[in-house]
Amino acid sequence: MNAQENSTSREDTKMKAIVYTEYGPPDVLQLKEVEKPTPKEDEVLVKVHAASLNAGDWAMLRGEPFYLRLAWGFPKPKHKILGLDIAGRVEAVGVNVKQFDPGDDVFGESGIGAFTEYRCVTEDKISTKTSQDLV
Repeated sequence: MNAQENSTSREDTKMKAIVYTEYGPPDVLQLKEVEKPTPKEDEVLVKVHAASLNAGDWAMLRGEPFYLRLAWGFPKPKHKILGLDIAGRVEAVGVNVKQFDPGDDVFGESGIGAFTEYRCVTEDKISTKTSQDLV
């Protein structure tokens, strides 16, 4: 395998994500290379164009209120990537997906882990985005 083929296969399996491994201020966020997800039979792989940042993300980042760390992970966060909502374009679909095709523009809830280049979600969590949605 030559260097270009090796680089291409690496690009197909890796993506960038905003990761945190400890609770704290925004300074604990890091841009890292992580594994690119592969959609399961009932999932859609979305290339993320935008992700929301909301009060829930802020609370999870800071680990406050403290007692919620029992659910979020103690002493460190169990979910390493924040973000709940996404907008983007369908890259691939699982064999059981009926509502979406590659190339469809979508938006919706991704569950924890939206601050990535790609995100797998079940088709019931997203909707198609049309120009009428923008008016």
